[in-house]
Amino acid sequence: MTNRLAQSPSLYLRKHAENPIDWWPWCDEAIEVARRENKLIFLSIGYSSCHWCTVMEGEAFSDRTIAEYMNANFIPIKVDREERPDLDSIYMQGLQMMVGQGGWPLNVFLDPKDLIPFYGGTYFPVEPRYGRPGFLQVLQAIRRHYDTEKAKVESVTAEIRGYLQQGAVLQPTGGEQLDSSLLRQGLKTNTSVLKGVGSGPSFPMMPYAGLVLRGVRFSSQAEVGKEESPSDAKQVCTQRGLNLALGGIYDHVAGGFHRYTVDATWTVPHFEKMLYDNGQIVEYLACLWSSGVQVPAFERAIAGTVQWLVLEMTAPEGYFYASQDADNFTDAAAKEPEEGNFYVWKYQELEHLLTAEELAEIKEEFTVTAEGNFEGCNVVQRRHTHHLSDKAEVALLKMFQVRYGVKPDALETFPPARNNQEAKAGNWTGRIPPVTDIKMIVAWNSLMISGLARAYTAFGRTEYLSVGVRAAKFILDCQWVHDRFHRLNYEGKAAVLAQSEDYALFIKALLDLQQASLGLGIGEEKQFPTSKFWLEKAVKVQEEFDEFLWSVELGGYFNTASDASGDLVVRERNYNDNATPSANGVAIANLVQLALLTEDLQYLDRADRALRAFSGVMNQTPQACPGLFTALDWYLNYTLIHTTNDRLESLIPHYLPTAVYALTDHLPAGSVGLVCQGFSCSEPATSREQLWAQVQSSQTRG
Repeated sequence: MTNRLAQSPSLYLRKHAENPIDWWPWCDEAIEVARRENKLIFLSIGYSSCHWCTVMEGEAFSDRTIAEYMNANFIPIKVDREERPDLDSIYMQGLQMMVGQGGWPLNVFLDPKDLIPFYGGTYFPVEPRYGRPGFLQVLQAIRRHYDTEKAKVESVTAEIRGYLQQGAVLQPTGGEQLDSSLLRQGLKTNTSVLKGVGSGPSFPMMPYAGLVLRGVRFSSQAEVGKEESPSDAKQVCTQRGLNLALGGIYDHVAGGFHRYTVDATWTVPHFEKMLYDNGQIVEYLACLWSSGVQVPAFERAIAGTVQWLVLEMTAPEGYFYASQDADNFTDAAAKEPEEGNFYVWKYQELEHLLTAEELAEIKEEFTVTAEGNFEGCNVVQRRHTHHLSDKAEVALLKMFQVRYGVKPDALETFPPARNNQEAKAGNWTGRIPPVTDIKMIVAWNSLMISGLARAYTAFGRTEYLSVGVRAAKFILDCQWVHDRFHRLNYEGKAAVLAQSEDYALFIKALLDLQQASLGLGIGEEKQFPTSKFWLEKAVKVQEEFDEFLWSVELGGYFNTASDASGDLVVRERNYNDNATPSANGVAIANLVQLALLTEDLQYLDRADRALRAFSGVMNQTPQACPGLFTALDWYLNYTLIHTTNDRLESLIPHYLPTAVYALTDHLPAGSVGLVCQGFSCSEPATSREQLWAQVQSSQTRG
């Protein structure tokens, strides 16, 4: 027997459809029932590839005793955070205030009157263990506390309400200057954050890495700070790239990056693969390459990730799937999947598969041992940065064939297992793959499109651009319903109004495609839309973004549209960078670029207003908002380079983080380019050398 979630398009919600808990989706009806029956709301938020979400679904949420008590005393509501990041953000802040940390599954108890949380946690086991109380005992204590300690509950909810409201308003404290000293502060602080080495898990932290890479270009100027010199920043950025491209976080057999590693040595990953990580990492490694750090391992990691994207993560219509689980079934008879089984290798398996020479080469190039590094198995991690030998590549191809049942060149696509039933029943010729969440998320697709555009400009491989263009055209063609932009697509059906990250990141992707298309060679431009096409689309999407999400009173962009936020406790303006960049940081950088490309200074005025709205946060907690400092860098150092098609070819592969190009046939006689910075232009450059010197100078004036 199934519950209300059985017909949900969300894979995460459907995973809970057979729970004995009488789950509701987030909706007005559920909230009304809770108020009418005086039942607390138990709100549980997670996502399909979350390991501990899966564990709790199979344990506490499948326990009939727990379900009986839950159904009698609570209104249980399930939310997919990938559908509703606005709800997730609000209640994650509440949880962090209550217990000092957050994570998923995010489980909070809400007063039905005002939907404010007063208690919460993450994973709750059925019985007390891991230092955590048993879930039934938690439910009984919460119900008793709510019934007998009304005054305490109201005191807690009042405090949390005030905290959430204060965080949503974010008024500037006054007097903050948007100048180079503020930028230096942001670069110094966030270099320290990225540089910090602990004993715990290692995360990509791409918004931080991207900002610090921008700071490297100030190396000819004064130090960024007493502790972090520009040379430190370059070393930190390079090391982050090496950790990603060499570490076990990267799937060296079939491409794609895992979510993070559970250790400080980048060895053993938490095995899920998220589209948003891969898009950002591809862009970062391509930028590192363009900045002059041309490590062969970077090029291989990008190529492998694009191969994985095309084979496993691209729908026939051209868009990209959201994620792949960390777990997979070892065989069709297994009751529960095992974490990482699809990706790891027993030493004896490699001895049987490879020739003695190939095994020796794999051991030379990777950390492969008889003992293994993960539960008796091996997660392969590279030892060196150079090109892999032919023998090593042959060995990896054999490993690919064992995993997938065929060689990569015999595959056009590898069909996804869309749920556990498909995974166990599929006719797989290799290992049973993890489940793939096949929904399309605009924001995450946009991150991947931007990565592909940047990789194209770095390496000139038109297949990278082609893959990104297909996804962008799908979004343009399919994500508007009744003239409104939508965030998700479930197998051809658009769903959920777009949120600020969808608008901001898609506009960025369109602008990245606009710049990339300027570099198309003769004949290539006929395969793709023109740069004018992409710019016009970016302007159009920006108009809708401004109409429905711009805060006239406060500045900056709300997370949700004005007509889609009635069910929210507060209406937030996202500025924190986490695994993905903050919507407002990206949006402000977009505004500066649009001002340059359209010559409409209203965009620049809006960027100024938004930066001032968040200036207090930038001064007080710079470590929370590297994306806003990226936007400030654009604002202080924006540069427009007018040049001709033949000169652009030598410029566009370079990493120029605050420059945009415009092609023209109307340069002054004898000149090869015109560099405009701020509200003035340099003298027309009459040689390639002069043009390059002006370009470099323009990037560090702020």
